[in-house]
Amino acid sequence: MTTFSKSSLLAFGAMMFSMSIAMAADDSKQIDIKDDTFKCLQTMTPVRGFFVANLLGKLDDTVKIAKSPTGGKYPPGSVVQLVPTEVMVKHKDGWNPATKDWEFFELNVTNEGTKIKVRGAVDVVNRFGGNCFGCHVAAKPEWDLICEKDHGCAPLPIPADRIVAIQKADPRCAVVAGEKK
Repeated sequence: MTTFSKSSLLAFGAMMFSMSIAMAADDSKQIDIKDDTFKCLQTMTPVRGFFVANLLGKLDDTVKIAKSPTGGKYPPGSVVQLVPTEVMVKHKDGWNPATKDWEFFELNVTNEGTKIKVRGAVDVVNRFGGNCFGCHVAAKPEWDLICEKDHGCAPLPIPADRIVAIQKADPRCAVVAGEKK
């Protein structure tokens, strides 16, 4: 069993604190995001089973990177979403170097709309106990933290047909179709 001296533990704590300050988000580079920012998945652009949008009007640039066979850096404002309750948004360069400027969100979605449940950089944990950044950081550098089958991330423990069913069950989409439940 390894033991640590009190001074080494204090030094480690100080180092971790200074690292967390260095990796903190720069609010001046943050894009304004509210509950109503997030809409029905079917209003977004589908790409290989996930959906993209861009909050700054640069959808073509976001789609180009999402469809690229060699990866690339997503532009600020990019929104990447696989299921209705989890989403990533790319902030402006320098917002948070640790996450390559991505912010992670867990959402509560109903036919009444969206409520942001949790948001952040390296500390967002989804309803299943998974740390968003902890999974996405495994993506190879060229994929800009986006996980897909061959991007270096661990596979999802959910079969593809179940993911499609979850996507189709987005309760916000019934409102878009005029079928408020």
